[in-house]
Amino acid sequence: MKRIVVVGGSLAGVNALEEIRARGFDGDLVLVGSEPHLPYTRPPLSKEALADGIDPEQLALRAPDWYAEQGVTLRLGHAASGLDTRDRVVVLDDGTTLAYDGLVIATGSSQRRPAMTAGISTAMDLRGVDDAARLHASFRNGGHLVVVGAGFIGMEAAATARRRGLDVTVVDIAPYPMSRALGPEVGRWFLRRHEDHGVRVLCSTGVAGLEEAGHRTRVRLTDGRTLVADALLVAVGAEAATSWLSGSGVAVGDGVLCEPTLATSVPGVVAAGDVARWTNGTSGESMRVEHWTNAVEQGRHAAATLLGERRPFTSVPFFWTDQYDAKLRCVGRPTSEDDVEILTDNDTTLVAVYGRRGLLSGAVCVNAPRQLATLRRAIAEGTPVPDVVGSGLVAP
Repeated sequence: MKRIVVVGGSLAGVNALEEIRARGFDGDLVLVGSEPHLPYTRPPLSKEALADGIDPEQLALRAPDWYAEQGVTLRLGHAASGLDTRDRVVVLDDGTTLAYDGLVIATGSSQRRPAMTAGISTAMDLRGVDDAARLHASFRNGGHLVVVGAGFIGMEAAATARRRGLDVTVVDIAPYPMSRALGPEVGRWFLRRHEDHGVRVLCSTGVAGLEEAGHRTRVRLTDGRTLVADALLVAVGAEAATSWLSGSGVAVGDGVLCEPTLATSVPGVVAAGDVARWTNGTSGESMRVEHWTNAVEQGRHAAATLLGERRPFTSVPFFWTDQYDAKLRCVGRPTSEDDVEILTDNDTTLVAVYGRRGLLSGAVCVNAPRQLATLRRAIAEGTPVPDVVGSGLVAP
C-alpha cells in the first residue's frame, strides 16, 4: 500500500493513524475530518468544557505539531460525501477526490434531530466543540435551561448547568433518566440525585411542539404543559454516520457491518469506533459501542487488520458518566431487558449487576471502583450470576 486514508477526525481515527505509523507504514497517510478543528476529545463537552469554556489545547487529542511529525496530511473542514470502492476513491463534499489503497472508516455518529426542530434556531445540539461553545455562552445569562432527552449527554449537561446556577428542566418520554440503557433501577437512583440538586425531571412525557419567542423557546409537552426556555438543548441520541457510504458496496445496518477483525465487506476497508458494528467474541453478540475506550481500542485494532493482522477484536465494553459527585462506571453490555440485581444502594453508592441467560452481562458501579474491577473480570470470564449475587464476590 502506498496511501492510507482515514475518514473521521475522531478518537478512533487518531488512534488508527498512530498505530499505522507505529507498525512501520511509511507511505502517504491522510486524515479527512468534517470539522475545521484538529481532532479533540468529546467527553468534557458536556462537563468541564461546558462549565468553564472551550480550551482547544486541553481538548486536543494530539498536539498540533504531532500530525506533521507523523507525516499526516490533513484534509479538515470537508466531510466525505461518497466512496467509490471499485476505483478506490473517497469523494469529499467540495467535489475533490482522494485515491486510497487502504481505508479506515472512523466517522463516528451524528446527532439525531427531531423533525420539529427544523427552523427552530434556538434549539441547540451538544455533539461537537462548536455546539459546546454555543451552549456555554447561553449559560452566561442564567435563566431556564430545558433539556429534551434524559440520556447520558442530557443528564450530564443538566448537572453542569445546575452547578452553574441555572434553573433546569429535563423532559423525556422514558419513565426514568438513562433507563433505556441501564433500566429503571439505575434511573431511579439518578433521578433522586438530580432532584436533590434542584433539577426538575419530567419523565413519561414528550414534546408536542416548539415555538420561538424572541430569544426564548416555548416547549409544548404532550401532557398539556408549556415550558419557556432561555436555552434549549436537544439531546435525543445519535446514529451511525454512514449515509456517505450509500452505493459504495460497504455493507451497513445500524453501523458499518464488520467481521470480527473489523474488516468490512470490501477488501482494503476497515472500520472502527462508534460507526463499527461487529460480533464481540466475549459475548457472541453483535454490537455497536459509542464510548471512549472502545474507540481507542478499535482504532488501533482496525489499523492492525488493515496492515495484515487477522485477530478478532474482543472486549468487555466500558464507559463512564460523571454527574455531580456521582461517578458511574459501567462494564459489559447491560440492557434494560436484562435481569437486574442491586448489590448496594445508598445515598452515595450504587452497585447493580445484570444477567442474561444466566450469565453476568454487565455491571454498573457508582462510586465503587474496587467492585468495578472485580465485576469486569467476572464478565470477561463468563461468570454465572449466582456466583456473584449473594456469594461475597463483590463486598459492599
